[in-house]
Amino acid sequence: MKKQIALTFDDGPNTTTTVQVLDKLRKYGIIASFFLIANNITPESEKMVRKAHDMGCEIDNHSKTHAHMDTLDADTIREEIRYTSERIFELTGEMPRFFRPPFIDVNETMVENIDLPFICGHGGRDWEPDVDAATRASLILDSVRDGSIILLHDMTGNDRTVEALDTIIPALQKQDYEFVTVTELFEKKNIRPTVHSGIVYSDVTDTRRYSD
Repeated sequence: MKKQIALTFDDGPNTTTTVQVLDKLRKYGIIASFFLIANNITPESEKMVRKAHDMGCEIDNHSKTHAHMDTLDADTIREEIRYTSERIFELTGEMPRFFRPPFIDVNETMVENIDLPFICGHGGRDWEPDVDAATRASLILDSVRDGSIILLHDMTGNDRTVEALDTIIPALQKQDYEFVTVTELFEKKNIRPTVHSGIVYSDVTDTRRYSD
């Protein structure tokens, strides 16, 4: 069976880094999944959301405000998710299938009130501006395996991650990985992600709860 991996990006959309990431995806003929912050969707950046969706990318939920959601009450948590999912539906015609918690903060109130599977991933510390592109790529390539989710960021000005993609993507293609969306990753591995379980998936086979 061919190896599969899901490349994902947080904190968009914007009209700079998101554009550069989409250019890299087109260059290598692959797709990815984008976890959006609803407050970053503007009349200009929403064009990038439609463009990504038209390319076959998946658009998922990363909250409305990128708050520390483990500090919020249940009503506010539900509103963060509802608003973001509805904005994504307006742009793509599809509801998000997954949620990535900001800062990977998770508590029982979030688990009980969010009706989407929780996603984390294998990161390259690319949210740290002092980490160079080579280190970001190395951290990713050293940690992923068949069925893994790669966690990167297309936040404004994150040029080193854009640069790192020119190492990450060809290296994984050389290892015969197929790049798929998060939804496709679970489907191809015949695994149904769970909701309200407390599991935060970095690989499709994860069974660890957030408190473990």
